[in-house]
Amino acid sequence: MLTSSSAILWLLLFSAGFAISGILYSRHERSSLEDYVVARNSQSTVATILTLLATSLGAWILFAPAQAATWGGLAAIIGYGLGAASPRWLMIPLGRRMRELIPQGHTLTEFVIMRYGKSMYGLVLLIMMFYMFITLTAEITAVAKLIQLLAPVPLWVTAAIVMGATLLYTSYGGLRASIFTDKVQMAVIVPLLLVLMALGWQATGGLAPIVEGLHDKAPQLLSLSDPIGIKAGFTFFVAILLTGLFHQGNWQRVYSARDTHTMRRGFLLGGLFAGPFIFLMGLFGLAFVGLGHAGDSSVALFSVLLGHIPTWFAIALIPLGLALVMSTADTTISAISSLIAVDVRRMTPTIKKGKLMALSRWLIFLLAIPVMIVSAQGYSVLYLFLLADLFCSAAAFPVFFGLFNRRYNGSMAFISTLCGLITGILLFPAPGEKPVYLLESFLLAALVPAAMSFLLLRLSASRTHFDFSTLNATIRSLDD
Repeated sequence: MLTSSSAILWLLLFSAGFAISGILYSRHERSSLEDYVVARNSQSTVATILTLLATSLGAWILFAPAQAATWGGLAAIIGYGLGAASPRWLMIPLGRRMRELIPQGHTLTEFVIMRYGKSMYGLVLLIMMFYMFITLTAEITAVAKLIQLLAPVPLWVTAAIVMGATLLYTSYGGLRASIFTDKVQMAVIVPLLLVLMALGWQATGGLAPIVEGLHDKAPQLLSLSDPIGIKAGFTFFVAILLTGLFHQGNWQRVYSARDTHTMRRGFLLGGLFAGPFIFLMGLFGLAFVGLGHAGDSSVALFSVLLGHIPTWFAIALIPLGLALVMSTADTTISAISSLIAVDVRRMTPTIKKGKLMALSRWLIFLLAIPVMIVSAQGYSVLYLFLLADLFCSAAAFPVFFGLFNRRYNGSMAFISTLCGLITGILLFPAPGEKPVYLLESFLLAALVPAAMSFLLLRLSASRTHFDFSTLNATIRSLDD
């Protein structure tokens, strides 16, 4: 549809536009390391809604929901949409509790090491870093596949351009730059998604041909009582609900909100607005099946759309894809950078602020290398997310139970998480296998740790109670 050289040129121009906007904004907003990492109590309700919505709508929405609909149908995309919204809502009570206990907090790992000790901290840090690595890799993979659908551009070229531009402004301006560019990117995402849906309606001829085709080819995809669809919907809901709790970008936004009331409204509405976008993108998967398309279901949206769009919108797909991926990628990069800053400061408390900021910036560039290498392989976006989801599901109950229960300790949390990981992995499908027991895998990963935790509490003879006041007394500002 486009030549390789023209696609790369547009890619460079639009990437540079987003990067320059973030850098120019950051020139006037750069101040302390605290601001760079967490931008504490600085964001309004509208800003919180926009940044959460932008980070929810990654480039994966052009691939994963439609792919899920091709085998799970309506029930799957309803579950997917609810799953996309639910972590934001669950973060409201958890975020409020965290702001109460640790008003000067920065990361989830700060709470974990103080509450549970080094073993659980190490496990949670590995899970979080693995999840965010997969998130970043999947996002870059998605936009690289999008560009390759438009023109014969090698995956590694797109990966290098997008990562380079995103690293440039995020490493320079930190969380404030990420939140500002989220607003810019939402001004691109919303109108172009609406145009995409309008063109999709024209390309399919409306609902009638799709519904008629589905009744002939796969009527179960329209049924909300189909067992496979219900199972798929619950799978996505459970997986995404628990996974969002381990994205450090969400915890940064808990603390960047102006106050607890602002945080509550921002997360409530940010989740509410995300669900419908996921659902609408999933409908392209139903159109893919109903209209008789064949081939790779991960590109179902583009199989339906690409033969019916004008050249100007093919070009417009480039800034849409970039806005989607950069709004999510800069959140992940800023999140990893914050983990580096906080954990290095904890391990070497005498380190100077300037050196700490430099480390948190430049180590990200090293971590970007394996991201680009893996992204250039073109692995399934959906499978990568599901694998990361499993690990987060196993740690969810043990980590957050300790926010409320004083008797629960690090050994109990560590053992419970390992039991969930082992049981969940036993049923998790290998690459290329049908996800027959995917829901069972996630349920085991999530529920076994809860059961094990209650069992260990009942068997424990210790009456030691954790003093929550020590959290606030120990965790301090990075600028101190």
